[in-house]
Order: sequence, then structure tokens, then C-alpha cells
Amino acid sequence: MNTQNILLQVNDVSHARCLTLWQYASIASNTVGFAGAFPRSELVALDVADLVEHADGLRVIVRRSKTDQVGQGIEKAMPHGRFIRPVALLREWLEAAGITEGAVFRPVSRSGNVRSVGSNAEVGTEPRAPRLTTQTVADIIKRYTAAAGLDPALFGAHSLRAGFITTAAERGADLARIMDVSGHRDPRTVVGYIRRANAFKDHAGGGFL
Repeated sequence: MNTQNILLQVNDVSHARCLTLWQYASIASNTVGFAGAFPRSELVALDVADLVEHADGLRVIVRRSKTDQVGQGIEKAMPHGRFIRPVALLREWLEAAGITEGAVFRPVSRSGNVRSVGSNAEVGTEPRAPRLTTQTVADIIKRYTAAAGLDPALFGAHSLRAGFITTAAERGADLARIMDVSGHRDPRTVVGYIRRANAFKDHAGGGFL
């Protein structure tokens, strides 16, 4: 079962029930993380101002990434989609949480409320809404893969990014187009993912083993 199918299964089960705010946040972070092939540090750093509306989906501005240490920023296109529908699920979360500015992904308290203003702001600075931590993103992925009946030990925060690359490769996407989404600068890294995804496709021994 690939990452796309896992997300579809979990999202279908969740939407069959009345969603809590935490479920909205979890589903949105999973689907956006997958659709944008985001490292978790980029995912939790997203602000509402980084989401630019487009007729075909969203243009997502990544202010700084591991492959962009000088902070030039990159832009990722996120289509509406017909299956996972990342843009719609992201909008559902933002609307349910009442988020119109600041951090996109925020923690939800045990009482079911979105935490709005951080308590650890430095003296003399404007208080800001807290963000999900990178560890929380990893925990969400493990929780939802377990809900899909899979071994959570086999999945982690990198599974969304790796899952997009391998799923795109399985669907025959061009290397350059995959890199447009993942933001990788070195094609050798992406080729490694693709080789694993296509290990049995057109295998050299397929015709005689």
C-alpha cells in the first residue's frame, strides 16, 4: 500500500465521523505534507501569508529550506487534486480553526481548542501563535498509519516526502517535475527514491525468471 492509498483510506474513515479540530489539523498536515513533498521543518514553518490562491490550486511559498540555506525562497504549486484533495482539506482545517493569519498548523489543546498565542514569546516581541512541532508531525503520521492497520514503526515524518516522490515515480512522473515539487537540488537523491519505487518495474530478469 503506497502513501496515497494510506491517506485516502484514513481520510475516508475520518470523514465518516464528525471531525474534531485535532483530526482536521492531523488530516490537513498529512495531506499537505504529502502533496508538497515537504520536509517537516518546512511544513510547520508555513504561514497563511505563504498560501497564494490560484485557479488551479495554491502557490505555496517556502521561505527557507534545507536546500535553500541563503533564504532565497522557493514556490511550490499545489493542485486541487481529485483524490486526496489537499487544498480543500487545508481550507477545511483553516476554516474550522478560525485561522486567518500566522502559523498554518497549530497545536490543539486537550479541551479541543486551537492554541492561539504562545506563552514563550521573548520580552519586547509580539506574541505569536504556536506551531506544531516537527515531533508532533512524526507522531501524527505514526498514529494514522496505525489507524490504517499498518506498522507505525515503519513510518515517520520523512514518509510524506518520500511517499510523494515514490508515488510520483510509480505514476511515471518526469524527474525534473518531481524535483520541482520536492525542491531537491541534486537529482541523485531523487533517483535513489525512484530506483526503489521502480525496483520491480521492467526488471532485467522479468522475462526469464
